[in-house]
Amino acid sequence: MNLFSHLKISRARMLLSGAVLLVVAGCTMVPKYKQPDVPLAQKWPSVPGYKETKTAPAKVQVADIGWRDFFLDQRLQQVIELSLTNNPNLYVAVQNVVETKALYRVQQAQLIPTVNLNANGQRTRTPNVYTGSGSNSPPLQYTEYNINLGVTSYELDLFGRVRSLNQQSLETYLATQEANKSTYIALVAQVAVAYLTEEEAMQQLDIARDQLKAARQSYNLTQKSFDAGVSSQFDLNNASIQLLNASSAVAGYAQQLAQAADNLDLLAGMPLPEELKPQRPFNTKVYLADIPPGLPSDLLQRRPDVIEAEHQLKAANANIGAARAAFFPTVTLTGSAGMASTTLQSLFAPGSHAWGFSPQIVWPIFDMGTAWHELQAVKADQRIKAADYESTVQNAFKEVADALAVRTTVQSQLTDTESLVKSNQKSFRLTQAGFKAGVNSQLDVLEIQNALDSAKLSLIQARYSRLISLINLYQALGGGWQEHSTNQTAPATAQASR
Repeated sequence: MNLFSHLKISRARMLLSGAVLLVVAGCTMVPKYKQPDVPLAQKWPSVPGYKETKTAPAKVQVADIGWRDFFLDQRLQQVIELSLTNNPNLYVAVQNVVETKALYRVQQAQLIPTVNLNANGQRTRTPNVYTGSGSNSPPLQYTEYNINLGVTSYELDLFGRVRSLNQQSLETYLATQEANKSTYIALVAQVAVAYLTEEEAMQQLDIARDQLKAARQSYNLTQKSFDAGVSSQFDLNNASIQLLNASSAVAGYAQQLAQAADNLDLLAGMPLPEELKPQRPFNTKVYLADIPPGLPSDLLQRRPDVIEAEHQLKAANANIGAARAAFFPTVTLTGSAGMASTTLQSLFAPGSHAWGFSPQIVWPIFDMGTAWHELQAVKADQRIKAADYESTVQNAFKEVADALAVRTTVQSQLTDTESLVKSNQKSFRLTQAGFKAGVNSQLDVLEIQNALDSAKLSLIQARYSRLISLINLYQALGGGWQEHSTNQTAPATAQASR
C-alpha cells in the first residue's frame, strides 16, 4: 500500500470523525434572537402640517428608485457620478467593507482544521563513544526520512465558541455593508443639496445686487431732496440704513455662494469642472421626481441604517454565545499520519507508516470570575445594541415624518409666495404708471421695487426649499443607493417651479 492509499484512509477517518464532532457541536450557546418590539405608528401623522397621506403600500418602493431616475437634471447627474468616484469618505466606507469581509473569512477558516503536508529527511553523524573501543571506532551515522499529513491545534467546537465568533464576524460584515449603503445614500443627497444651494445663492445674489442698486438710487434721490430742503435728516438716515442693509445683504449672499461652491468641490473630491458648475438662470423644467411615502413599516426593510443596527444587535447576541462557551473546557487536537524510514527506497514499503495523536483539554478553573464578568459585559453590550436599534427605527420614522411635513407646508408657502410676487409685480406696474403720470414719485417706485425684490427672494427660497424637501424625503425613505431603478420602474415626475 502506497502513501496515497494511506492518506485516503486517513482522510476518510478524519472526515468521519469530523462528521461525528459536528453532530456533537451542532448547537451553540447563542441566545435565540428576537427582534425588539419598537412602538411604531402604522400610518404617518395626520395632525395640522401634514396633508392626507395614503397608508397603502406604494406601487414603487422609494429604495428601488435609482438616483438617475430621481435627479433628472443631466448636469447634476454628472456631478453625482463624479462624487461617487472621487469622494474620500465613500472610499473609506468601501474599504471598511473589504476589511470586515476579509476578517470574516479569517474567522470562518477557524471552523476547518489546518492540514499540512510535511516531507523531510535527516542524516546525523556522532562520534562512537559508547562502545569503549577507543578513538579509532567508526562514528555513528543515522538517516531518517519522513512524510506525513498533520493537523495542528484544531479546536473541537464542542460548545459553539468558534461558531459564535464566526456568526458575530458575519453580522459585523453585513452591518458594514449597510453602513456603506448609508454613506452612499447620504453622499448622493448631500451633493444634490449642495448643487441646488449654489444655484439658489446665485439667484439670491443677483436680486440682492438689484436691491443694492435700487437702494443706492433711493439714497441719491433722498440726498438731493435733503440738500434742496425738501427731505429731513430722518429721511436721509433711513435711506442710508437701507443702503447699508442692501450692501450687507450682497456681501452675505456672495459669502454663501463661495461656501456653497467650496462645499460642492469637497463632496466631489476635486475642483468641479467649469462645464458642470451650476448655471443661471434656474432651469424651471422638471428637476426632481416626486415620490410616494409608502408604509412606516417599510423603513424596517428598506433603510440601510436600520438594517445595520439590527446586524450589530445580532453580532452582540452572538458574542453572548462565545462568552458562555468560555465557562467550559477547550479541546484541541494535534495529530499526524504518514511514513517514516531509514532509507528513501523503503519509505513507502509496508510497515513504514507512522502516526501521532495529541489531544489537549484546558478548563479555566481559576478564571471563572473573569469569564463571568466578560459575560456580563457582552450582555450589557447586547442591551445597548437593542436600544440603539430602537433609537434608529424611531429616528428613521421622525426623519420621514418631518420630511413629509416640510413637503406639505413648503408647497403651501410656495403657492402663497408666488401669489405675493404677482401682487407686487402688479403694484410695481401701477406705481410706474403713476410715476409717468406725475402722481407717484421715484421714491415710491423704488420702494415698491424693493418690496418686489424681497418677494422674489422669498420665492427663490421657497422653490429650493421644496426641492430640498423632496431630496430629504428621498434620502429618509432609503433612496439613492442604486443608480438605476429596479425593474425599470420610476415615479411620476413633478414640475420644480409650481
